Amino acid sequence: MSPTQQQARQAAPATAAPAGGAPAPRRRRRNLLASRYADWGLPAVLVVVLVALWQAVVSFGSVEEYVLPAPGAVLGKMFGDFSLFAEQSVPTIVAIFVGFALAIVIALPIAVAMVYSEIVRRAVYPLLIIAQVVPKVAVAPLFIIWFGFGQLPKVLMVALICFFPIVIDSLVGFRAARPESLMLVRSMGAGRWQAFWKVRWPWALPSIFAGIKVGITLAVVGAVVAEFVGADKGLGVLLMTARGDMDSLTVFASIAWLTVIGFILFILVEVLERVLLPGRKSGRRFEASGAL
Repeated sequence: MSPTQQQARQAAPATAAPAGGAPAPRRRRRNLLASRYADWGLPAVLVVVLVALWQAVVSFGSVEEYVLPAPGAVLGKMFGDFSLFAEQSVPTIVAIFVGFALAIVIALPIAVAMVYSEIVRRAVYPLLIIAQVVPKVAVAPLFIIWFGFGQLPKVLMVALICFFPIVIDSLVGFRAARPESLMLVRSMGAGRWQAFWKVRWPWALPSIFAGIKVGITLAVVGAVVAEFVGADKGLGVLLMTARGDMDSLTVFASIAWLTVIGFILFILVEVLERVLLPGRKSGRRFEASGAL
């Protein structure tokens, strides 16, 4: 073998490996695992730490269990009375879904109208601000007076409380479309609505989903607020009844059920966003808004 061939064989492994040392697929796999750990592992660790602190306060502190039940007791109550909580969850979840869908159906057309009409924007925007700053707890009794007990007041409260972030984020997304993209499609003969579906709508989807994710968490709040004020069944009613009976264990179990429902709904929206918008990161994560 000639010296040139020996040098080529010695240099081949060095050129085959990337400069960073590890192969690129392995680095990508490590980065993906690290990203998933940051998304789910860190929050899970924090939850475990908080639950451990909670248990320590109950076990070694001076707090009585009827004031602050232990986490294990709350978990046992949730599953021990599963049929009760599941039955009371149904009207609450129905109000959340119907009211949330109603908010989306109303919010998106209003956002589109505000984009294309300056008169509509000037007329409607102040009303949106007023509707948002009015305390929802103060409006809930009016819904009971006007529409009576049942699902309708809860549906309207849910729609009212989650409407604002959806319409505002949708408006921001529609207005964020690049002017040069709009000019390009119009120069190719596209009309106003063709430009909307080809440019504005795809451009606004991440922002729309950001508002929807905020809205779905607020929808749980809206349903419970309406049930606090007046309803014959639901998790909010169960919580208020337990509070009147000084049954803190049922109160904590009801809060835990509502938390699980809200978290699952948020995850479902995020999964839908990733399916419809592959390759895009979530616009907002775990964003809270003061709605009351």
